Parts: sequence; C-alpha cells; structure tokens
Amino acid sequence: MRNVFLCLLLLVAAGATYSQDQVINPGDVQRFKATGNQLELFTSNANIRVQVYNASMIRVRMTRGSFPDDFSYAVIARPGEQVIKLEQTGGELRFQTDSVQVRIQQKPFSIAFYTLSGQVINQDEPGLATSWVGTEVTSYKKMQPGERFIGLGEKTGPLDRKGNGYTNWNSDVFGYAANADPLYSTIPFYIGVHSGVQYGIFFDNSWQSDFNFGASNNRFSSFGARGGEMNYYFIYSSNVAGIINHYTALTGRMSMPPLWSLGYQQNRYSYYPDTEVLRIAQTLREKKIPADGITLDIHYMDAYKLFTWNRDRFPDPKGMIDSLNRMGFKTTLIVDPGIKVEKGYAAYESGLRENIFLKYSDGQPYTGEVWPGWCHFPDFTSVKGRNWWKKQITGYTDAGVNGIWNDMNEIATWGQKMPNNVLFDYDGHPTTHLKGHNVFGLQMARCSYEGTKMALQKRPFILTRAGYAGLQRYAALWTGDNRAEDDHMLAGVRLLSSLGLSGVPFSAMDVGGFTGNATVGLYTRWMQLGAFIPYFRNHTQLNTKSAEPWTFGEDVTDIARNYINLRYRLLPYLYSTFHEATENGMPIVRSLAIDYTHDPHIYQPVFQNQFFFGSSLLVMPQESVQQYAKVYLPAGEWYSLYTDAKEAGAQEKLIELNTPTLPVYVKGGSIIPMQSLIQHTGEKPSDTLTLHVYNGADANTFVYYEDDGFSYNYESGEYYQRSIRFDPASASITLDQPSGKMHSKFRFVQLMLHGFDNSQLTLNGSAIQTRKDWFSYLDAYAKEGSFYSVPVTTILLPYNNNKTVISFK
Repeated sequence: MRNVFLCLLLLVAAGATYSQDQVINPGDVQRFKATGNQLELFTSNANIRVQVYNASMIRVRMTRGSFPDDFSYAVIARPGEQVIKLEQTGGELRFQTDSVQVRIQQKPFSIAFYTLSGQVINQDEPGLATSWVGTEVTSYKKMQPGERFIGLGEKTGPLDRKGNGYTNWNSDVFGYAANADPLYSTIPFYIGVHSGVQYGIFFDNSWQSDFNFGASNNRFSSFGARGGEMNYYFIYSSNVAGIINHYTALTGRMSMPPLWSLGYQQNRYSYYPDTEVLRIAQTLREKKIPADGITLDIHYMDAYKLFTWNRDRFPDPKGMIDSLNRMGFKTTLIVDPGIKVEKGYAAYESGLRENIFLKYSDGQPYTGEVWPGWCHFPDFTSVKGRNWWKKQITGYTDAGVNGIWNDMNEIATWGQKMPNNVLFDYDGHPTTHLKGHNVFGLQMARCSYEGTKMALQKRPFILTRAGYAGLQRYAALWTGDNRAEDDHMLAGVRLLSSLGLSGVPFSAMDVGGFTGNATVGLYTRWMQLGAFIPYFRNHTQLNTKSAEPWTFGEDVTDIARNYINLRYRLLPYLYSTFHEATENGMPIVRSLAIDYTHDPHIYQPVFQNQFFFGSSLLVMPQESVQQYAKVYLPAGEWYSLYTDAKEAGAQEKLIELNTPTLPVYVKGGSIIPMQSLIQHTGEKPSDTLTLHVYNGADANTFVYYEDDGFSYNYESGEYYQRSIRFDPASASITLDQPSGKMHSKFRFVQLMLHGFDNSQLTLNGSAIQTRKDWFSYLDAYAKEGSFYSVPVTTILLPYNNNKTVISFK
C-alpha cells in the first residue's frame, strides 16, 4: 500500500523531465483545439488549457506532463456553458466574452487579456511568459505603466505592494515584526490596478508560493509555486467591488454569523480558575461595559490535552458556562490540533483506533512537540479525520460552548520544521507535506465549523489563525500574536484591509496587542479602533499586565465604554453590512482602494491606513503619540461624526487630535441605522429604529436587514429586508416595501436628518410634523462632561410595511 502511495505521487511528473539547471518555457504552439468553453493547446514543452469560467473570468492551466485531477479546496463554483468562438490571425489566436478579450501568441506561447475596446489589462512578459525551473513553475506578467498591486490576504507592508515580494507558507510567528512575511495564512489572490482598469488573479496552488510585484526588478510581476501546476483565474470587472464579487462567487462567501459574535469579546491568555472567569464577566456588567463573549485559552485543559478540562480550575464547566449564559455571555474555547501521545488519554486512543493521524511515508504516525508534549495530528484532509474531529467537538458543545477558536493550525510545532515526507490524504489525492501544509488550517476550520454547526443546530462562531483561500466559508480569521506597539496597531489595520480585498470579511486583530504591555495612550486608541473592526476582541498574553478596560483607570474606562456603546448602537448597521458580505463578498473593513481605486492619494503612506467601516463611516486610525494628523478626504462630501462639521472632498487636511475621540467622518448621502443601547445582544433594544440620513450630492441605497440572529431560518426566507434610498435628484428619502417572511423587531422608525437645516419636508406628499433635537454618538466623558451634541431634524413614524417617501426642498 505504501509503495502504491508513493507511485501515485510520482505520477505528477509523468511525461516530463525536470532539471534545476534549465529554464523551460512552454515553447511554440504546435496544435490546438477549442471545445465548448475550453481551448486546449499543445506546445513544444507543455500542455495548456484556457477555459472561459464566465464572462468575467478566464482560467489558465499549464503542466509539463499530463493534467492531474481537477481538485481544489478553494474553488466551489463550476464553469459556465459559454462556447469559445476562436479566431486565428497570423500567429495569434483570439476569442472574447461579453467582458474581456483573450489573445494568445503562438510562437512562442504567451497570453494577454484586453478590454473589448482593445486596452491591455494584463499580459505575459514577452520572452518570459511562464517557465519551469525544476519543479518550480512561475508566470511572469509585464509591469504596466503606473501599475499598483493590492490584496494577497494576510500580508504586511504597504497598501500598494509594488516593489515588494511575498511568500505563502503558513507559519507560526509569535510576536512577529510589523513587516514580517510569511504570516499564518495563505490567500494567493491579488488585484492589479493601472490606467483606469483593474483585474484580479487567483493562483490556486497550495504548494509554497511566491509573489513578486517588482521586487529586485523593474520588468515584471510574477507568481509561482515550488511544485504543482500553473493554475490561475484571471478576473476582470469595471470596479474592484466587482472583482471581489467574482472571486467570492468562485471561492465561496461567509454565512450570517451569530449576532453575539459581533458584540465585544473579553479574553486573555488565560482566565482561570472559574471564579476568575465569572469575576471578569460580573465586572463587565457592574461597570456597564457591554459585552457578549468570554474566551478561554489553553489553561482550561488538563495539562494542555485537547478535549479535557482541568477539574481543579474548572470543577463544573457546564455550570460555569450556564452561569455565563444567564449573564448574557457566550463562551468560546481554544483548540489546538495536537493530540498528546499518552496511553489512556481518550482522544489519543480513539485517534489510533480510527487511524486518523498524519503519517510518515513508512506508515508510522508523525509526532511533533507542542503544548502538551509529543503529539500526533489528525489528517484534516481526510474524510475520516474530519469526521473524528466533529465527534470530539460535541464534548464542548454539550457543555454549552458556542464558539471554537482554532489555534496552532499552520501546523505549528516546536522547531517549526515539519518533515516533508509526512503524507496527507488530500481527499483521495494523496500527497506530501509540501502540498498539504497550507490547507491544513483551512480543513481544521472546516470540520470545526461543520461539527459545531451540526451539534448546536444553530450558527456557530469559528475563529482560525491559519487557512487557505476559501476560509471565509467557515471561519473568521485573526492576525495572530501581534505586539502592543503603535506600528503593530496600524499594520493590523492594513492586514484587515488586505484580507477584505481578498474575500475575508470577518477578521480581527488582538485589540491592545498580544505581546508586551500597551501604554495608556495606545490602549485607548486601540479600543476606539476596535469598535470599527469586524470581530472586536480584547486579548493579551500570559505574564503581561491585565488589559480589561478598567485596569487603565477611570478616564480610559469611560472612553472604552463610549466606543463599545457606539458599537452596540451601530449593530443594525453592522449586521446589515455582514449580510451584504454574504451576498457579494464585500468586506466590513473596506480599503479606500475599493471605492477610490485610481486616486493616488489613498496609497500614500500617510493615508493608507484609512478605511471604511461598511459603506459610510471613514475611520482614520492614528498613533497614540500624535497630537496632529494629516488626513485625506476623498471625492464627495463629508461630515465629522461628532460635530457634523461639513467638509469638501478631494482634499488633504491637518486636524488636531484629542484623546476622547478617534477621527471618523461620514460620507454625504449615507444612511446609518442605529438602535438603543443594550448590554448584550440577548437584550432587546427599544422599539424604535433610528435612521441617520446625511444630505449630499450623491444618491445612495442602504439595504437594511434583520433575522433572528442565531438560526439558519433566514436561508428559507425568515428575514426582514428593506431598501432605504436617498436621492438628491428627486429630493427624497424612500423606504421601500420590505421583503422576507419576518416582521421587523422595531415598531417605529425615527429619521435623524443631518445637513437638511432649512428643508421643507413632506411625507407621501402631505405636510409632516418634525422636531428639532440634539444628538451625540458618544456619551458624556467624565473629564469633559456632555460634549459633541449636534442639532438634528427628527421625524418619528410608524415602522409599517408601506412604501414611505419623505420629500425635502
């Protein structure tokens, strides 16, 4: 059996000779054949398939031997039924879709993509194209004038990656530098931008891969892998949002998260014993700091052994979790993949019996050292390995656990040198660690999600440190063991922006920093920022100072509470934004490169950390030591979130900073739904939904969304969805009739109008009663008293299902 396995691995190279001493190009096209949506080309040194996946997406596969089975952990979409209509002109082959034109040179082979009007979008670098050096395969793309590169997942460095190179090899990098590479996850998808066009390239190859965006050369960008086939998807759209939409249609989108996971989460490495966990929870309630989650790190386990409890520290886990539930807290537990080699340990014995561990090529289980000592590791790329894990997870869900936090799944072991002769099932496509390494974390997150979902019969929360493209289908991803430093906070912002550009909307960083001790100023800025990131978790490591909000003094507690309060009031806006992510892949943290792709200002280092929280709120993170900040307001009209001061767009601005507030602006035309303050998502807000509408020159539609927040009933129509439109051309605000089987939880809607000071308002053509009022997004701050209240015009209406039109003049 072992020899058969190794023979299967050798078949990958069938029909090809690999030399480390030569650069092998495909050579000339000798013959070709177009069948349906696929063009097959046979060259001197390669076999090539060019496939129309849809009108906006072209897949390119190249191999020196025969093509392996078409299997991917990332791709879930199937190609469409388009038919290639091939034209041959001289030495060039051409075909086009409704969106893009493909041109293939025959002598030697190269490929290029053009707009229908004939503008180059992306093309092979002449003379280099694609080549092999030994088993390593790389595609070289001509660097276009002024070309920028964004995305590529969890990558440090600038927003514009031009001039940099990156490696994808999931790595355990404790306390990594703010410019370190690689980090924990692999998402080999980037977006190129130049000359008013943009495109995406997804390189679906799970071997160690390398991307070069003009590092050490001025000729090309490139992407390649240490083995496997050249297999990439070229994506074109008229805007970056469209590229994200196409990419997430290809690799999948997240499901609606449990509502509680959008609340504030309190964590450290580690809270124990159970009395300490309950003390933290009780203090959050006593100090009226809203919170929904408590997370337990590895000290809940018996000697760090997975699927166990330390009964001295946690004598009654279910009783403790029940107590937390009664207080409105959901519990998330950390899990690591290593199963300690110990006779009598139930998980170890069960894993041996069911034969689910990774093995060396001689059939012996692989053993690596991690927290419990020497461990075996489940093969999550096998069906039986995943099924075994799902059964083990029920021990946690039976105790009342609602969230699973997947850690150390790069795979991390002491020494960080897992041998390459460890074998992976790869779902019936047996391979070695070289190919299996980068998908291990994805498959662990997958079976944690599937197992917890099955056990709970409701939405689980799954967090992962490692993953591969497509991870958004199963988990949120956090950026690992960061440092309590200003540059790490800002690097974390860029990581989340890049993840958002790469199809991962649910993301996080450890607020306050994991390693080291944050200063008062840094902690304050980070907690303010945390209110505007998808998964808001405060976390710090063992042997650091306590990092709960109250441990930094009353002033910081007030400020942190203010921004957590704001987060909870914004939940209708945030939840609706998450629903948008499930529909089209749009992220929560949105790089300005999505909406202002070709504005060079947004790529400048001083402005590259700015991001949109959803569609409307422009957040401007700042270092803790700054007293003044240079900010950039893109084209449009802008309002200060706190003062309603109106600013013109397309301008740089120097602003004075203050400790109680983080600079945030609202885009003109925005619609922001809010609710009353609650202490956790299990509480009901008041019966009035507030819609903040900001006057502006640009039309806008906000799709408001509700469901029950915990089940999958929304998939069968149990939701409430309503389009709310602002249209300056018709001088109207319209609430369209809702869709879905649910009724809204709100009985009234209150419109708060910003910038409509002298407008005459009518409701469905009739005069309407309005009221002048004062509003503040933040509560009073102890040092300052009441502050930042702004005058607004308010309208209170029944929140019925009728179409409602408010006109203004």
